[in-house]
Amino acid sequence: MSDDLATDEGRSRQVEVAILSRQGGRPYNEDACGHWHSDQRLCCVVADGAGGHGGGDVASKLVVRHIIDQVASAPLARADEVRDLLIDTNAQVHRHRPDADSTRDMHSTVVALFVDLATQQALWGHAGDSRLYLFRDGQMLMHTRDHSVVQSMVDAGMLMPDQIRTHPRRSELQSALGSRPEDLQVSTSNAPWALAQRDVFLLCTDGLWEFVNEAEMCASLSRAADPSAWLEQLEQLVLQHAAANGKPGHDNFSGIAVWVGAR
Repeated sequence: MSDDLATDEGRSRQVEVAILSRQGGRPYNEDACGHWHSDQRLCCVVADGAGGHGGGDVASKLVVRHIIDQVASAPLARADEVRDLLIDTNAQVHRHRPDADSTRDMHSTVVALFVDLATQQALWGHAGDSRLYLFRDGQMLMHTRDHSVVQSMVDAGMLMPDQIRTHPRRSELQSALGSRPEDLQVSTSNAPWALAQRDVFLLCTDGLWEFVNEAEMCASLSRAADPSAWLEQLEQLVLQHAAANGKPGHDNFSGIAVWVGAR
């Protein structure tokens, strides 16, 4: 998808979105991705489901659909509104758990980006270990902090950040949608982010970022002509590293790339 939009100064700016979701070495894909846009708004969502017996697939799709439906009917303007939406989505997962035996323990991570195309500002929020990365002029400025056991060990000084990708407990989450309300951890951007030419967002599941480090993300971004080409490069890196590490059964991996401005 490619959209043209005008800034306050009247210049034309383009926003491009590309989506990738792959099964990896698993028998089915429990990731879900989706985006919605109008003339004024853009919403992108990535979710990674869990729960066994197909419950994860149901959970991730439910999360993506609910967030997009809510944003389409009531646009968000503040970080507390993002937090409220993710809390409501957590309740939605709980409401649908009794639908079938396969969904009684379903959970899902989520990471969502909300762009106001008129004001040129962005908000985001997440729960679990699906991440949002922000790049400006080809350099990574930040990524979201995981709600995971290994992240808490890093915060406590027990691990170095570069050990997150290889630690035996890297997949253990402290929170995800489907948690009890009192246990739910939701994080959001502190304030709206003012978009600039060449800003890039990457929303992705752990099946992608576990195999592609930040230096490789930046290097591949510098070589890519458009967001689809960048996601194709990231896919090849996942496959190469998974093969080199002897992990033919590696996780599903998914991502949405959002590029602001012409390259």
